[in-house]
Amino acid sequence: GKTVAGKRMSLSARRWLELWQRLGAPRSADGTLADEFVALKKCYDEKHRHYHGTQHIGECLAHFDSARTLCEHADEVELALWFHDAIYELRAKDNEAQSAAWAERVMRVAGISGAVKQRVHALIMKTCHDALPVTQDEQVLVDIDLAILGAVPLRFDEYETQVRAEYAWVPEFMFKRTRRKILTAFQERPALYATAFFHKKLEAQARVNLARSLAELG
Repeated sequence: GKTVAGKRMSLSARRWLELWQRLGAPRSADGTLADEFVALKKCYDEKHRHYHGTQHIGECLAHFDSARTLCEHADEVELALWFHDAIYELRAKDNEAQSAAWAERVMRVAGISGAVKQRVHALIMKTCHDALPVTQDEQVLVDIDLAILGAVPLRFDEYETQVRAEYAWVPEFMFKRTRRKILTAFQERPALYATAFFHKKLEAQARVNLARSLAELG
């Protein structure tokens, strides 16, 4: 997808393979992992993804690069980011579970240990945003997924437009009601960002963006 600046976001196959090598995948799995990269990229490029696509994953990885040192298991957090929106069906209720299951299958093929598999699965499930993140890695991951709320106004407006486009089939009054509920729930949190790093970087702007968005929703 295009970004605000108009330049295209792309995902790096080399970065993907290097991540798996750090996680301990054997070189013999490179062919399979390269195929999985193509499959994943194809998903993120699906036409119905106006927001939950390549641009979002690219932005997440950029935020991750600035916060890598905060993680206990940085490579696991990065892998969870790659997969967290792998499956995105607009009317489905189990996208995160399906995405986590895909990540698990690939980890199994790559011979990644059970403990790592469990942690990555748990991280992906945290992006349901139905419970506050507890571990340091969960906090970093969730803060990154919510970083868009604290984006510069131009990008935040683009994000709002993208979300509306994904739910184009929902009538305006219903969309507004649901959107208002979601954004109000975020606004009512004592803190949007769990880590001091992202709180300092994005909290103030996120508050401004949410207030403006809610005012426009009426």
